[in-house]
Formats: sequence, structure tokens, C-alpha cells
Amino acid sequence: VQLQASGGGVVQAGASLTLSCQLSGGTLSSFAMGWFRQAPGKEREGVSCVGSSDGSTYYRESVKGRFTISKDIPKNTIYLQMNSLKPEDTADYYCAALADYSSNSYYKSNLGCPSVEYEYHYWGQGTQVTVSS
Repeated sequence: VQLQASGGGVVQAGASLTLSCQLSGGTLSSFAMGWFRQAPGKEREGVSCVGSSDGSTYYRESVKGRFTISKDIPKNTIYLQMNSLKPEDTADYYCAALADYSSNSYYKSNLGCPSVEYEYHYWGQGTQVTVSS
């Protein structure tokens, strides 16, 4: 399984960006997918995730109402639409895939897709997002 992330860039505060992540070597419908970010000098944090058959989504509090995660099953691609970007959104953004989601404890416990990186099996390369004030 490979993940190819793209869509980062340098924008001003208030602008929008859409990140894309294409999965190859597997079928998106069997994976939970997540977006994580890591700012300079900080730990990587979960931003958003989307389950598969349970339709669950998660957004960290600071991006709720501004970011939207979506997926295109035929294209094996997920997206992160980011609106009203703030300087504090500046980070390297990573997409991640959790294989066989229906066997995962989060799914079985009806907790929805996990926002913690240790649950994910595959990672894409980062795409840099820089938001200037």
C-alpha cells in the first residue's frame, strides 16, 4: 500500500487549500483514512479521519467548521478541504491508512475512526502547508 499526498502550498490567512491523498495497492473502502499534521518543534497530531462502512468522521476541535474530509471511492482518494486557514494551521500534513478497519477495536467498539497515529498502518509523505498572517 502506498499513499501519495499533494495539495500543500503557501497561502495567506483566510485562504483555502484542498489536500489530496491517493491510495494505491488497496481498496479505499476497506480502510479508515486519517490526516495528521506536525508543526515545527511540535508532536504530530490528528486532524481528521474518516471511517469506511461506519461513515464515521472526526475533526480536532481547532479545525471544526473549517476543515472537511471526504473520499472518492472510485478514485481511491481522500481529500481535506481546508477553509479559513490560520497561521496556526501551518504544518506538514500527512495522510495515513488503517487497514482492515472492520477488524479494528475502534470500529468494533463503535468509537468511530481513530485520531491517534499508532492505529494507522501506512503513511504518505508530508505535504507542507504554510499560512502567513
